[in-house]
Amino acid sequence: MRRTLLTLTTVVGLMSMLFVAAPHASAAPTDPAPVPGTLYASVPDLSGFANGDVVANRRFSSPLYPGADIWQLQYRSSDSRGDAIAAVTTVLAPANRTPGGPLLSYQPFVNALGLQCAPSESLFGADPTTGVQEREFLNLALMRGWSVTIPDHLGPKSAYGAAKLGGQITLDGIRAAQRVPELGLSAGPVGMAGYSGGGMATAWAAALAPSYAPELNIVGAAAGGVPADLDNIARALGFQPHQAFGLAFAAALGLEREYPDRLPITAQLNPTGLALKDQVSNACTPVILATGAFKSALAVSTTTSLVDSPEAQQIIDENSLVKYSGVPTAPTFLWGSDNDPLIPIGALRDTAARYCASGATLQFDVVHAPQHIQAAFEGLPAALTFLDNRFRGVAPPTNCVR
Repeated sequence: MRRTLLTLTTVVGLMSMLFVAAPHASAAPTDPAPVPGTLYASVPDLSGFANGDVVANRRFSSPLYPGADIWQLQYRSSDSRGDAIAAVTTVLAPANRTPGGPLLSYQPFVNALGLQCAPSESLFGADPTTGVQEREFLNLALMRGWSVTIPDHLGPKSAYGAAKLGGQITLDGIRAAQRVPELGLSAGPVGMAGYSGGGMATAWAAALAPSYAPELNIVGAAAGGVPADLDNIARALGFQPHQAFGLAFAAALGLEREYPDRLPITAQLNPTGLALKDQVSNACTPVILATGAFKSALAVSTTTSLVDSPEAQQIIDENSLVKYSGVPTAPTFLWGSDNDPLIPIGALRDTAARYCASGATLQFDVVHAPQHIQAAFEGLPAALTFLDNRFRGVAPPTNCVR
């Protein structure tokens, strides 16, 4: 998780270095390679399908999730422009589930550009360095009788850094799970959870839900360590070599995949940058970190001056919770640390204050962990209790001052 947020603190600065209002050169973003044998192996015809409609599925089991009935669903969603995309979610359904029982949408933190790194693959990988790290939490949810849907919230292009996209894919993944009759989830309550990058997708899903998916019965959302405003985070960052530069570079490439006509980063790379792009375009976190370690934006770009780019700033604003006017209508639990060295809590405080002023039912907890990863563990017990109480129909708490 520490590495996740180092990425978010550097991506805005990297984009402002690489993006210029120059001619749109022939250099283009590189999409991830399809993974044979997965639902990403081919692109389905999405004509006639609505958001959340299932277009393909497969069913299996895994010893990593004992007793769970596992479904992988390919479904229609929308990208940041509103165009149709084929997204994927993995549903873990416990053997002891009841019809209409709780459904939790859990958004893992994913730092990658390759589709083989997406949760639909990494949930079942044997390599602990690339596998989903929240397996114990997922099995705990299954033991409670909750079904869990885990979306590949970076989308079919692994558009790392595109926050609003993650919220839309999350909501459509819930729709897809509820539209599989065999799972018996259509009438049940829905909760959402995530931390760090997964918290960003969760918080965006909660804010988008009233307009994007108003029919969903979302009873609660819990998001921690949320990078609510990337611009705010990046202000203190310079352009010196950094150990996590590879992740920053990957996030910039991921945003270029989502906004290819507006953010032509590849066109601004020098030979060193183009070589680095070739190395990371289909990579997971370990390779991205190792390959990009202690490089800098100055070392990979064709320009050595900061460029004031209104277009790049607009893209950042479009992916900022602070600047998005939507407010969750579902009870929401947010938490963060006032000592977090990676994610200053100010932007999340501002978001919480705006939610309270708009009448939201919000519990905002501040912990005092000195590290980002510690804040996850300090807030998680309260987040689990919050979701469990929402599923049991207990009245939601709020510490908004009205």
